[in-house]
Amino acid sequence: MLVIGIAGGTGSGKTTVVKKIIEKLPAGEVAVISQDSYYRDNSHLPMDERQKINYDHPSSIEFELLVDHIIKLKAGRSVPEPIYSYLTCTRSEETREIQPKAVVIIEGILVLFPAILREQMGIKVYVDCDSDVRLSRVIQRDIIERGRNVQTVLERYEKTVRPSHIQFIEPTKQFADIIVPEGGNNLVAINILTNFIQQNLY
Repeated sequence: MLVIGIAGGTGSGKTTVVKKIIEKLPAGEVAVISQDSYYRDNSHLPMDERQKINYDHPSSIEFELLVDHIIKLKAGRSVPEPIYSYLTCTRSEETREIQPKAVVIIEGILVLFPAILREQMGIKVYVDCDSDVRLSRVIQRDIIERGRNVQTVLERYEKTVRPSHIQFIEPTKQFADIIVPEGGNNLVAINILTNFIQQNLY
């Protein structure tokens, strides 16, 4: 099993890169695990307290469970990936079964942060993108998908997203084997990455 970690700032184009990789690999060969599914369950807190949590800080993610799931997948066992709601900031009682595949992609802003998770990866990728482009994408996404308004998004960006990016996310670029500038628009980098994956699979 080849485990690939794909990190990068919020709105950098990680999801697009993952989709384009999957499109180029044989159907049914790839499982994708989202770091966001492993946000800690905050159902014990009132809603206003949940909304104050810094979700760009490593402490907001249950990395222990994510690492445990990767180890089990490598051992040939399926795992129950949590389902997380951005609207309620809680985990659902339901889970999504992930089956072991030839390729497992772990995608998320902080997947290259914990050494214990990096150790499970065969390839580490960092998707790079200018901060103004990322902010524009974040505004669009959070309004459309997460029910936020522009003012809320900008306040959150200034208070938590930008500082956390500088402190925790950007520094993980040093651990990357491959850096993909301009995210999903960089077809050359995506093709190189996909070719490398194929060579290591067969």
